[in-house]
Amino acid sequence: MQFQGILSPRRGWLAALALVAATLAPPACAQVNRNDDVLLQMKQAFQRGDKARLTALLPQARGHALEPWAAYWELKSRLGEASSDEVYAFFARYPGTYQEDRLRNDWLLMQGQRRAWDEFAAAHAAFRMNDDREVQCYAVLVDALRNGRATAAQVEQVRRNWTAQRDLDDGCLTAADRLIAAGAMPPSDAWKKARIAMEANRPGAARAAINLVAPDALPTFEQVNASATKFLLGSASAASRARKEMVVLALLRMAVADPDTAAAQLDSKWGPMLSPEERNWVWGSIGRQAAQKLSPQAFGYFANVSKNADLTDDMLGWKVRASLRMGQWKDVDAAVRAMSEDAQQDPTWVYWRARALLAQGGERRQQEARTLLETIAGTRGFYELLALEELGQRAQVPTPPAPLTPEERAAAQNNLSLQRGLYAIAIGLRAEGVREWNYATNLHDRGGMDDRSLLAAADLACQREVWDRCINTSERTKGTIDAVQRFPMPFHDTVLRKSQDIGLDPAYVYGLIRQESRFIMDARSGVGASGLMQVMPATARWTARKIGLPYSPDMITDRETNITIGTNYLKLALDDFDGSMALAAAAYNAGPGRPRNWRNGPVLDAAIWAENIPFAETRDYVKKVIANTTNYAALISGRPQSIKDRLGRVGPRNPTEPEPNKDLP
Repeated sequence: MQFQGILSPRRGWLAALALVAATLAPPACAQVNRNDDVLLQMKQAFQRGDKARLTALLPQARGHALEPWAAYWELKSRLGEASSDEVYAFFARYPGTYQEDRLRNDWLLMQGQRRAWDEFAAAHAAFRMNDDREVQCYAVLVDALRNGRATAAQVEQVRRNWTAQRDLDDGCLTAADRLIAAGAMPPSDAWKKARIAMEANRPGAARAAINLVAPDALPTFEQVNASATKFLLGSASAASRARKEMVVLALLRMAVADPDTAAAQLDSKWGPMLSPEERNWVWGSIGRQAAQKLSPQAFGYFANVSKNADLTDDMLGWKVRASLRMGQWKDVDAAVRAMSEDAQQDPTWVYWRARALLAQGGERRQQEARTLLETIAGTRGFYELLALEELGQRAQVPTPPAPLTPEERAAAQNNLSLQRGLYAIAIGLRAEGVREWNYATNLHDRGGMDDRSLLAAADLACQREVWDRCINTSERTKGTIDAVQRFPMPFHDTVLRKSQDIGLDPAYVYGLIRQESRFIMDARSGVGASGLMQVMPATARWTARKIGLPYSPDMITDRETNITIGTNYLKLALDDFDGSMALAAAAYNAGPGRPRNWRNGPVLDAAIWAENIPFAETRDYVKKVIANTTNYAALISGRPQSIKDRLGRVGPRNPTEPEPNKDLP
């Protein structure tokens, strides 16, 4: 689609986009003409860092519906040498857009790094997204410099942001430095940051944190970082605070590789030299590492912790998981109660605390458990569905919301950010389109769109068959659920036919596709999985050979072939894992070898087994696939569904039964 160059600079792209909103139909979206190709070329030039090419192409993008993207790429590529006048001219030309606020975010980071606090303050006042932790830390620093002190809430914000950031950053590090120097933040926060960074194998972030409070300890830190084992074996004592912390860091590093050896070191030599808080942290880290290896020693390591409050939420989460595997419900309850207030509100820990109360018995605990379950029960997710069933109910299709009015639909159709997002996705700029769409629904206004606006935006995406935006947008509603939006069934006839031909539950297939690709036909993962069912090339070849399907690599992107291979592999995995949906889903995501190992151990409720999956991605994947499947089954059958029936129990394979597919990839 081309637009005339005679349009005025600012009104040009607005008029162009208004024309898109009024006239663009899905088939037209897919056409790439000369102007669209300019945008694609500019994206490639931006990725290459080719500033000259961007500057040369920008005039050809004037008046295009996606002109703000073109202008953003061009200015962002040379932001380091751009003047304030150029930046503010960009803000004025594209007011209210994602690109304006995105560039403001970039500009704020640059001014913070330059210590240009007046420039930062001037730009920050209009920052709408406010979702960048580093910018938030800079903002606290500016306030503290202006007012002479930071409030308790601001100190907590810096502490939370700094702790949460895995990599080294300037904003939160600088703010923490200022707050520690002013006595507003204790030095112990820097040591905790160093511990967290060391556990995450981020020595640069650990080094920077230590430099704030004990720069003289940096040479010792380098010894720890080079070889924790050598440092611990070569050291005799830990008298000073800094020396103790070096021992803690060395034990944490050792625990990542070998929690049992770290435990032996702590128990025999170093424990008496450390403070109770330091010992508790190290035992918590050792317990977590052992729990992630599904070691039966994990529960015992956590038992050495004398005060749960000394542990991080992540450690406490793994203490809950280790306790679940051992059936120690009192410890589950105690660990959840020690978590931060925010963590305790997570449906995961609400559910397991309620289960712990039920297991301990007593009328008071029973009532408290019921109250907790009632706060999360519903169809929104895995633990919500489990809570619903604990209360004696099964999953049903929620009452649909009132139909959208013509005015609500029109508001979505005329939203320029939504239209830009759809247009960008249609011409192959998916990442840009998704960011623009998410900004319109989540960040443009404080708190994001209200429920009715979200439903209208989701409906617009559904009508355009942009299924990932349809689903994700509808999932954001708080007071109502449109199950048809959240659980769409594209390619209905093909999925049902392919599933039924091999005796596979179509709800399970839909539940998996929804999690794998969000029904994006050209989806491709970073490891090479392709299509609706995200099939790996080697898996595709093996499955095609197994079912006698003539196959060549280019066929995997064909919808019919992708569904055929994906459903057949899923059925083979399901058969291999004794019909366990949870195990088969884990195999689909992480390969069959890992769940074969993970199932060894005690026979567990599959919900406990799933919560103990060592990989966060696979743990989340399995829970979402099973929850999706339950909701799809309710939609397809029109009858109440049990998530517990789909979960069952998980334990070691019966040794008397042969493995159906020893070569399952």
